[in-house]
Formats: sequence, C-alpha cells, structure tokens
Amino acid sequence: MKTSTEICSAARKIGEEKTIEYLAKAGFDAWDFSMFDMCRYDWGKKILLPNSHPLAGDNYLAFARRLKQIGLDNGIVCNQSHAPFPTACAEIRAYCKRAIECTAEAGGQICIIHPDNNKSAEENAEMYAELLPFAKDCGVKIATENMWNWDDEKNESSFAACATAEDFVKHIDVVNDDFLVACLDIGHAEMRGSGSGAVNMIKALGNRLQALHIHDNDRWHDSHQIPFSMSIDFDPIVKALKCIDYQGYFTLEADNYLGDYTEDNIFEGICNLENSVRRLADMFEAY
Repeated sequence: MKTSTEICSAARKIGEEKTIEYLAKAGFDAWDFSMFDMCRYDWGKKILLPNSHPLAGDNYLAFARRLKQIGLDNGIVCNQSHAPFPTACAEIRAYCKRAIECTAEAGGQICIIHPDNNKSAEENAEMYAELLPFAKDCGVKIATENMWNWDDEKNESSFAACATAEDFVKHIDVVNDDFLVACLDIGHAEMRGSGSGAVNMIKALGNRLQALHIHDNDRWHDSHQIPFSMSIDFDPIVKALKCIDYQGYFTLEADNYLGDYTEDNIFEGICNLENSVRRLADMFEAY
C-alpha cells in the first residue's frame, strides 16, 4: 500500500517545491496536488478574491510541470489532486477544467471535484457530465466526495451531497461512466449527524472507491487531524478497505495538523504524518 498526502498546508508555509522535497525525504510515495490556491474564496461575501498564485496565472501548466519534475527528481509521483471549491460558485466551477489540466500535467490519475452540497445526484450529474469529456481527453478520472452541512440548532453535521452510502452510490451510478469514481473522506463519514459511517460507505461503494482523504476527528467536528490523535477507530475502516480489495493510495488530508509548525520544524511534522499513514498502510497489508 502506497502513501500520499495533501501539499497545501505545508506549501503555505514553505512553498510547493520544498514541500514535495520534504514529502519524499519523509518517506511518502506520492503527493496530492491541492489546488485550493488556484481560487481564493471569501466564504462570508461568497466572492473570489484577487490572487497572485502561479495556479491562478497564465503559466499554470508550467508550474504543474515543474512540481511533477521535482517529485520525479526526488523519487515520488503525483497520485491525485483536489480542485478548488465550493463548486456552488459558478466562478470556481469555471476553474475545474484548469484543475484537470494541471492534474494531467503533474502526472496525477484522479482529480477530486466536490459536488454541490445542496444539489441532488441528478443535478450534480450535469456538472460531471459536462467535465467528463475533457477529463477523458486528459486521461484523468474525476472523483466526487462525501460532503456535509452544519445544523446550528442541533450543533452537528447534517445531510449534504454524497453524505450517506445510498446517495454516494447514486451520485456515481446516475452518471454511469468509468471516469467518475468515489473519493471517500473518512473524517466526513465519521461526523455525527450526517453520514452513515466510513465502514458502511466503503462496503456500499465497492470498486467505485478509488481515492481516499484520511484524517482524524472527534466524530463530531471536521477536525482534519493526524490519524490516531482523536476518536476515529481506524481498525474496522482499514479492514473494510481490505475486504473490498481497495486498489488506490492511502492519502492523508490532515491539513490542520501542521498549523503550529514553523518553517524551521515543519519537516518533523511531515515525518509524523508519514508515520501515521504508514501505520495504516501496514495495518492494511497485515490483514
């Protein structure tokens, strides 16, 4: 079982180039091309903000090629990517094709594109159907992901697109295309109130499941913390992945973990991340 992790949380401190070098040095097999800085979004005003990141400029493909080469020079590959969100914003949806292009240029096989939280499987299918011909031309699969909303009155998560096993399967099957697959966000699946649990979702998805976002939480909030630090029981989850013969990478999205690390000690944090996901990979291999 090969390991990977998102690069955005470290890149905002030390840049993407250095992050990929550090991931390789720490022992990761791959890197997840997080493209959140392609679009910077004001969640309060619901507008895009001015942005000077290379992914937002005209030379975005050259930037993706450079990152790919840095990875190859250090012995690791890009396994998957994450397009900017929320896709409910039409301006951000317009960047999805750019994200797919960058994924292909970096050598990634899957681009995770969020569904619109508040749309049905049939409604979200329209977005995916529009993107799939382009994705196929690029040789990149699109993965939809299980989402959540928040119920202030109940103080817990509430239903959103793909939040339950039934709705997740429906989102994929209604499109009925081998280039639309599932990325299971294990933390989202384990949040109180909205989902049906990671194990149930894994068993329902079966071979539709081709990518993961792995992180830990208190089974209440979306904490995005390092595995084995909070309340998720990973043993039955890893067993379920083994049961369906999961063929993808073990990819971390513990993007809040490095928050207190600085440029001087961030490599230590990256090593801790690799140790945690390697532990999960070893569990998988042992079953």
